[in-house]
Amino acid sequence: MISRPLTISIFTVGNRQLPSALIFVDTGAWYAYVDKSDANHSAARGFVQALTRPLVTTNYVFDETVTLIQAHLGHSTASLFGQKLRQEQIARLLRITEQQEQQAWEIFVRHHDKGFSFTDCTSFALMEELRLDTAFAFDIHFRQYGKFVVLPS
Repeated sequence: MISRPLTISIFTVGNRQLPSALIFVDTGAWYAYVDKSDANHSAARGFVQALTRPLVTTNYVFDETVTLIQAHLGHSTASLFGQKLRQEQIARLLRITEQQEQQAWEIFVRHHDKGFSFTDCTSFALMEELRLDTAFAFDIHFRQYGKFVVLPS
């Protein structure tokens, strides 16, 4: 998906080295990218085609995305997209740690008035821990949280 070379500094997460300028991808963005009938499909496709930074997502977002795609577009589409994510062909796939899960729970409890899903909170916790400042998302909750640049704008 991203074929041009990038000049990006590296940091280590567990035993993996990752670029520091990653863009986090949320479920709604993945879904819009896949579903041609989604209102945000053109924006999602255009955003990905113009990328100059690598993408990252989590196992929680993977679960939501594959489930959503299966429910609306069928098992074969979900399987194909899921396989690309699992093989990290389109984004780095990180697993939420117990510490991030605990932080997510604290965010979830603290922001009871926002309607954040627990998956949203795991995304926020990971982004904060890794100091990621940019999310590719159409979900209003990323803007409500107020700590990240949310693209496309």
